[in-house]
Amino acid sequence: MTIAWNLFTPWGALIGGALIGLSAALLLLFNGRIAGIAGIAGGLLRPRAGDIGWRLAFVGGLVAAPLVYGLVAGLPAVQIDAGSGTLIAAGLLVGFGTRYGSGCTSGHGVCGLSRLSPRSMVATGAFMAAGFITVYFARHVFG
Repeated sequence: MTIAWNLFTPWGALIGGALIGLSAALLLLFNGRIAGIAGIAGGLLRPRAGDIGWRLAFVGGLVAAPLVYGLVAGLPAVQIDAGSGTLIAAGLLVGFGTRYGSGCTSGHGVCGLSRLSPRSMVATGAFMAAGFITVYFARHVFG
């Protein structure tokens, strides 16, 4: 295994992680809500009065942030090494998993672990194990 040192960006990752943690803490502090993307986006599909504005602002920020970054620094080239069928299947599996696991990696992994939630610890462990197994099979068994 080799490390692509030109792509290794620990300071950017540290700053990005700190900003994610800060934004999740501020959302919880000021709005009493967990920053789980699946729950936030899912709430837009079955809206309740007085609950739509902050959800739209959150999702709007997710969409706007890379666009603003692209204007300032330029976006990196994107290369996807999977076909459309694989991407559709992967998206459906992720959607099913977030419903089955009662949340996504952001809700459980960022917010749940920081609150020492036992359910989030199990869910995050399951997410990680599934990722390890998938990479192993994709690279060493099938690839």
